[in-house]
Amino acid sequence: MSIISTDIQKAVHLLTNEELVAIPTETVYGLAGNIYSEKAVKRIFSTKKRPFFNPLIVHIASAKALQTMTTHIPEKAKLLADAFWPGSMTLVLKKNEKIPDMITAGKDTVAIRVPNHPVTLELLKQLPFPLAAPSANPFGSISPTKPEHVESYFKNDILQVLDGGACSNGIESTIIGFEKETPVIFRLGALALEDIEAVVGSVSIKNKKEESPDAPGMLARHYAPSTQTLLVDDVASEAKKHSTKKVGVLVFKESLNNSSLTEIILSDNGSMHEAASKLYDSLHELDHQKLDIIIAERLPNNGLGKSMNDRLQRATFTI
Repeated sequence: MSIISTDIQKAVHLLTNEELVAIPTETVYGLAGNIYSEKAVKRIFSTKKRPFFNPLIVHIASAKALQTMTTHIPEKAKLLADAFWPGSMTLVLKKNEKIPDMITAGKDTVAIRVPNHPVTLELLKQLPFPLAAPSANPFGSISPTKPEHVESYFKNDILQVLDGGACSNGIESTIIGFEKETPVIFRLGALALEDIEAVVGSVSIKNKKEESPDAPGMLARHYAPSTQTLLVDDVASEAKKHSTKKVGVLVFKESLNNSSLTEIILSDNGSMHEAASKLYDSLHELDHQKLDIIIAERLPNNGLGKSMNDRLQRATFTI
């Protein structure tokens, strides 16, 4: 029997009783629990097999809730929240004493966002507590952008996947912290660097940290298929080197017109948004084809292309 359901009241009941529910957002599906329930938060880590040193993102219904969780909100954080919430941006701010240390991996900062999905916003409005919700996948594997992805990962571990359809943006939120009031990107994501800089001016990127990461998504190996995957500039040349193998290719917009390959095109018309929305679903599809190798094409390194290249780099053995 499927655990996928559109029943928001069931999700409210389960979460109130310290159970976990997978929730839809515009980025990816999250594995959600009450941030104030130690039992629920521990189960998020154990279900995902996620290390406790990796902090979680807190999801809230509106920016008003920030004041109940933080000790200081920089002026540029307010500008960003006004511009992009609800949306695919997470802010890392100084936490107050109400936020459990387990959520923040012992750090004095907490990652918070307002997701832009009608189902989850309605759910959050009905709950008297915020939700911790990292991506609903085993730690390090491909993030889920459809309810079926979550069910295949966790059908024996959780009681509900709240169905909100396919995620429209398809990669995780952009995470922004602050150093001396200046914004710093800790994770590239579904909100493009150029859009952020249009609001607050130039920002720096510090998105790699193996030990005690400041935010989720900073580890070098992450978002990875179980099939060996390569990231290259010239997919056709790389495919020729593996002519005796079953090869899958993930290309941006131009078909290789090679019938011996299993090919997925991210966007026929070169839309970065369409490519991002299909990225993880395409990796899931290729990963289930019993291939020997997946060869992914590096995208143009601007806008959302920069974020997608970041994900593919962490998923692959780069050449």
